[in-house]
Amino acid sequence: MSVWGEVIVGLVILVGLVGVIVPILPGVILIFAAIAVWAFMTGGAEAWTVLAIATVALGISGVVKYTWPGRRMREAGVSNRALLVGAILGVVGFFVIPIVGLFIGFVLGVYLAELYRLKTNQLAWPATVHALKGVGLSMLVELLGALVAAGVWLTGSILA
Repeated sequence: MSVWGEVIVGLVILVGLVGVIVPILPGVILIFAAIAVWAFMTGGAEAWTVLAIATVALGISGVVKYTWPGRRMREAGVSNRALLVGAILGVVGFFVIPIVGLFIGFVLGVYLAELYRLKTNQLAWPATVHALKGVGLSMLVELLGALVAAGVWLTGSILA
């Protein structure tokens, strides 16, 4: 692959990393697609090894992203309905207040659902905080997998 091709792949991976942090872009998909295109264009055992390792890192982080924080939130008593309402209001908030509305809508949705379910602010707010910690943990796990994949690609592109 040419130097400009690798620069473009690197920029797409960088955009993907931003997409992991700011959930507007499909970060993991962009990273995987960029590394896959690089592997197809570069060819050879090193490129396919890089793609395999990146795929495993992204796959493991995807599984852990959904299982570990979800279990912690269930243990803390956060209802699935609250997360669903938070997700719906997060999407609505994204369109009402671009970018920050996603976060504000999610928090408001979880809080209102938990307030409706638990009837008091003293119980609803800690559940909302647990939900926020779970979402933060989920983002960190996904970011770790994305950084491992990006690091593997960077190493592979330098060595290939």
